[in-house]
Amino acid sequence: MFELAWPWMLATLPIPWLVHRYSRSNFSPTRGALRVPDLDDFRALPSTTGRSPMRVQSWWLPFASWCLLVFAASNPQWLGEPVGVPSNGRDLMLAIDLSESMEVEDFVLNGRTVDRLVATKAVASDFIRRRVGDRIGLLLFGEQAYLHVPLTFDRVTVAQLLDETVIGLAGRSTAIGDALGLAVKRLREQNVDRKIVILMTDGANTSGQVEPLRAAKLAAAAGLRVYTIGIGADEMLVRQIFGTIRVNPSTDLDEDTMKEIAKATGGRYFRARDVSELEAIYAELDKLEPTERGQQHFRPERALFHWPLAIALLGAGCVGWRHTRGAT
Repeated sequence: MFELAWPWMLATLPIPWLVHRYSRSNFSPTRGALRVPDLDDFRALPSTTGRSPMRVQSWWLPFASWCLLVFAASNPQWLGEPVGVPSNGRDLMLAIDLSESMEVEDFVLNGRTVDRLVATKAVASDFIRRRVGDRIGLLLFGEQAYLHVPLTFDRVTVAQLLDETVIGLAGRSTAIGDALGLAVKRLREQNVDRKIVILMTDGANTSGQVEPLRAAKLAAAAGLRVYTIGIGADEMLVRQIFGTIRVNPSTDLDEDTMKEIAKATGGRYFRARDVSELEAIYAELDKLEPTERGQQHFRPERALFHWPLAIALLGAGCVGWRHTRGAT
């Protein structure tokens, strides 16, 4: 159906008449030094039509252009048929660590060794595509935290932008507290039933202005539930000059803090040492936060303002051309 988004703009239609009416009433012909004859001098002459064509042509085109401009300003639009969108009243924010330590290649994906970020993107992208009905956002953090994708139903775009992320994009160190604080800021004012944060990191808080546990208290007060995931293998082989040794690449992972954050917000802490464990974690999150509970409806909108605007501009151009021609 057709509707005007801003119908109150139609109240401006009488403005030209008001300007003409009151500016003309204030005009005094005795103030002029030179009197120029006009069509009023010929009012006494008989007329077959009762109205001068010249007078009609002098005002109808500008008036029509003004009406079209006002109509365009009222934002006419066409509303399509209602479209159902699956919705479960949940906002889900993914907070992904992009610090330097995510370059460690201690995961195996499809038979080849990859770094932690590649494994995270592969598994998290599948998780995102399964979250039908959720509004999903993407938050990246390193030395700084920033919102990469605001909350949206467009899961394909979120997964694509996650796939395009690179290590070091947000700095080399890890600001876990700032990331959680930013998630609280973005989700706190949302009027939904469930607000979820999934925070993935392989290290400890080494940067930022907000302590992780303080951010956890803020999250709990705002009604957020935080699931934390510690990523990184417990053991990997490292080649050196005198042979191969076994090392623990996850010595920097602060599991105690991750557990405290999850506990303070009613969430859970998970440990992902390889791709299979990471996949199992996201499968468990699907069970803990099931999808699709209902539907919301919206009408697609198609703007129509450009049509009356184009005609109004064309009319204004004709008026200007006519005055220019008359002057010459």
